[in-house]
Amino acid sequence: MAAPPALRATRPVRGSGRMRRPRSLTLRLAVAAGLWVAAGLGAAAWFVTDVAVRQVEAAFDARLSGLLDAASAAVATDASGRAVVARDPAGADFDRPFSGAYWQVTGPDGAIATSRSLWDQTLPAAVEGHADVLRRDAAGPRGEPIGIVERDVLLPEAAAPAHIAVALSRTATGAEIARLRRVIAGVFALLGIGLVGGVVATVVAGLGPLRQARRALAEVRAGSRDRLGIAAPAELAPLVAEVDALIAANRATVERARTHVGNLAHALKTPLAVLRNALTATPPDLPAARAEAAALDRLVQHHLARARAAARAASVGAPSVAPLAVAEEVAAALRRLFAREGRLIEVTGDAAALVRVDPQDLTEMLGNLMENACKWARRRVEVTVAGGAMVEIAVADDGPGLPEDGCGPALERGVRLDEAMPGTGLGLAIVADLAALHGGVLELGRAAAGGLRATLRLPARRAAPTA
Repeated sequence: MAAPPALRATRPVRGSGRMRRPRSLTLRLAVAAGLWVAAGLGAAAWFVTDVAVRQVEAAFDARLSGLLDAASAAVATDASGRAVVARDPAGADFDRPFSGAYWQVTGPDGAIATSRSLWDQTLPAAVEGHADVLRRDAAGPRGEPIGIVERDVLLPEAAAPAHIAVALSRTATGAEIARLRRVIAGVFALLGIGLVGGVVATVVAGLGPLRQARRALAEVRAGSRDRLGIAAPAELAPLVAEVDALIAANRATVERARTHVGNLAHALKTPLAVLRNALTATPPDLPAARAEAAALDRLVQHHLARARAAARAASVGAPSVAPLAVAEEVAAALRRLFAREGRLIEVTGDAAALVRVDPQDLTEMLGNLMENACKWARRRVEVTVAGGAMVEIAVADDGPGLPEDGCGPALERGVRLDEAMPGTGLGLAIVADLAALHGGVLELGRAAAGGLRATLRLPARRAAPTA
């Protein structure tokens, strides 16, 4: 047995996976802001750290260069002819063993003189034969990293230059650089946390009106309030106004539907009672029953037309329609329909005029007016369209027209001023109802040729700007 449709619809589909809920806008904005802040602060931290490390290393190199210059100035020859440093350069501890500051002089004869700090050690093999200052890194006497600067110095009364090297331990500098990196990373991390927290707080506060609107809309749906009615910021106020307008339009649609149902029920009571009496009479009054059945049909058609028109008029976003184009289409159809009668139908006017009406409603209104004019015209029907704040569509014929006291009754439903002409008497009434639903009006008067002039006025809509 096949499962009921409701049960089948609720079954999970294999392989489809779990339904993913959309992420919140607050989370998206917070994550995006956090990533941008992290990227920006990371780049800034790298730049600041690089500059600071370069400064520390430059200070270390400058100190080494100063010690080398001081040691070069203090190089002399002792009584035995060996090259030595007569006095230790100031600014470093060369007397304490393995203090991290060392100097070493290699004389022309290859004899090596060292500072007391080297104790019984020597610096790594020197690079000789260079008058310029050379810099290199090596392992010190105790395996610690050291920086070495060295150069050749020509001593007085010496046939060959002596080689002098000064070294400093990089341990303290490396520790300082590591501490500097930790401090900078901590400062920027705290700054990033503060900035992300501020951004999240700003986003949460900025989206507060949206949450307020959601709660108000839930209350509207629950029936505890009839509109949003919240004080929204300038960016959200148009949306709140449109939602309130949509709520009002939906409420008006429901009220119109209730009114139509009530009117239809009220209008059907009397014809149904007369029809029942006519059919239950002895003998049954069939002509009266047929007349009431026709009246019932007219009532049903009238109210159905009004209900359809009201639903279309209340729909959101009515399109822009050119009445002149619709009138030309209707005229083309009526020329074929009244070809034997030789009706001349002329359509003129402003082609740029636009109205805020559903195209089907406008076709129905113009069709009723123009068909009615063709039925009563002797030969000529004129349709003119004039633009403005209210677009005016005039349909005139050269028929007998209506007396002054007949224009009002002609707009009432079911009224036929001439029973000899075919029809239900609902055409003009439906046009008037449709025009009223769209904010327009239908007026009847006498045409210049003596016939009827039906003037339909509808709200205009501006044309959208072209690129």
